[in-house]
Amino acid sequence: MPQTLIVTGASAGIGRATAERFLDAGWNVALLARRREALEEMQEQWPNALALPTDVTDEPAVARAFAATVESFGRIDVLFNNAGRFGPSGLIDEITLEAWQETLSVNLTGMFLCARAAFRQMRTQSPQGGRIINNGSISAHAPRPGSVAYTSTKHAITGLTKTLALDGRPFEIACGQIDIGNAVTEMTAAMASGVRQADGSLQAEDRMDVGHVADTVFHMASLPLGANVLFTTIMASKMPLVGRG
Repeated sequence: MPQTLIVTGASAGIGRATAERFLDAGWNVALLARRREALEEMQEQWPNALALPTDVTDEPAVARAFAATVESFGRIDVLFNNAGRFGPSGLIDEITLEAWQETLSVNLTGMFLCARAAFRQMRTQSPQGGRIINNGSISAHAPRPGSVAYTSTKHAITGLTKTLALDGRPFEIACGQIDIGNAVTEMTAAMASGVRQADGSLQAEDRMDVGHVADTVFHMASLPLGANVLFTTIMASKMPLVGRG
C-alpha cells in the first residue's frame, strides 16, 4: 500500500518540487496551498495527488484538509511542514506590528496548526506513528540583515522540532528539520542579481537546484521510524553561511 505525504505550500517552489518527487515515487500526496489552480493542475497530472486548497493559518481549514487526506488515503505517514513567507525587511523599529504578526501567522502558527493535526492523526491511527519534517532555514542558524520577523520564526521552528521529536517518542512519531539555503525558486530569484550582505553591500549569491532539496526530504521521509534525521542543512556550496556577518 502506498504511503501518504501531506505537503504544505505545495503549489510552487520547494513544496511543489518535493510533492512531485514523492508523486513520481508512487506515494499518495495531499497538496495544501492557497493557489487552487496550481494544485488542480498537479492533480490532473498524477492520479495519486489530492488537491486541497488551504490557508494554513485557518484552523478549521487545516482540520478539514487533514480529515480529507485520511478519508481519501486512509492514514498520514509524513507531513512536510513547508509553507512560509519571507516577511518584511528592515530594522526592528521599521517593522509594523501588523507585518510582524502576519509573518508569525504563516511561518509559526501555520506550522503549529499543521503539526498538531498531523500529530493527532499519527497518534491515533493504526499502525501508530508517522514523521513530521519541518522546513526551517539557514536563518535558524544565522540571520540576514533586516530579517527580524523571518529569522525569529525560523529559530522558533527549531524549538517546535525538538519538542515534537521528544513528545512523539511514546507514539512512534519522529520529527526532523531541514534547513535550506538558496534553492532556485521564485522566492530566491533576487539572489541571482544581488542581495544585501552584513557589510551593507549587494552581492549575487550562488543557488542550487531545488531538486536536491526534494531528494533530501525524500531521504528523510523514507527512513524507518526507528531512525531520524533530527537536523540537516542543504545549501548552495558557495553561499555565505559559514562566515556570514
